[in-house]
Amino acid sequence: MDKEEIEKYKQAGKIAAQIREYGKGLVIKNTSMIDVLDKIEEKIQELGGKPAFPAQISCNHIAAHYCPDDEDKTIFSDQLVCLDVGVHVDGFIGDTAVTVDLSGKYSDLIKAAEEALDNAVKIIKPGITLGEIGKVIQETIQNYNFAPVKNLSGHGLGKYEVHTKPNIPNFDNGDKTKIDKGMVFAVEPFASTGAGIVQDSGTATVFELSNKKPVRNPITRQVLKEIEGYDNLPFTTRWLTRKFGGKAKYALKEMGQLGMLHAHPPLADKDKGMISQAEHSILIDDDGSVVVLTTN
Repeated sequence: MDKEEIEKYKQAGKIAAQIREYGKGLVIKNTSMIDVLDKIEEKIQELGGKPAFPAQISCNHIAAHYCPDDEDKTIFSDQLVCLDVGVHVDGFIGDTAVTVDLSGKYSDLIKAAEEALDNAVKIIKPGITLGEIGKVIQETIQNYNFAPVKNLSGHGLGKYEVHTKPNIPNFDNGDKTKIDKGMVFAVEPFASTGAGIVQDSGTATVFELSNKKPVRNPITRQVLKEIEGYDNLPFTTRWLTRKFGGKAKYALKEMGQLGMLHAHPPLADKDKGMISQAEHSILIDDDGSVVVLTTN
């Protein structure tokens, strides 16, 4: 990477960290989930970034990919709330997450994910293996008598790519792949009171355009043009229905039937265990130094 690219990663990470803390402060009882997400996405723009993916709030046994439609009337009360935000600056991405406990019952579960993240960051350096990172995450979470979510992982961050290689495991999977200079990736522990395995749950509202094809229907063409403006990054139904109304869902259905979209349905613990999440984005500089992009 050249200096300009590194600087843009740092800028995206700084904005993402600000947004995480801003969003965390908005998650309070008797507020609307949609209002919180709208304010977060507006703030990203104000700070000079763009969403790298729709801001997401997953509650209780849902681990990831929950993004409400406008019809969703969820009001915060006593949920365990995972807030996951991503910011890009000219395609260079900062990705971070935090968990808020509105019930007052899950402080240890939150500590498990946060300490797993901290302990993983402490050992990261060029030459460390992915399996070694996963082992530290697993041991930290299990020390709290919780389960790491094994089929979710951290991930590489590329230009206009939210999920790329390497996959950073949340358990000791024996992967001997080594961290090297020039890598940018997110470390993302999830801790569960349940199975530690997630599965698809509910209807997808987050998508990516994965296979562009010609379409004849003028409505679908219009919606597709809007989606192309997202630079192949994930988007949510709510963004489109606010611009196109019910036509947006019609267009998404047609694009889905044509195999143009990759859907990201909500992911839930298969035993409905409660889930916490913590996440930072990391850059390994050319001199081997470790830069945590999303610290305050």
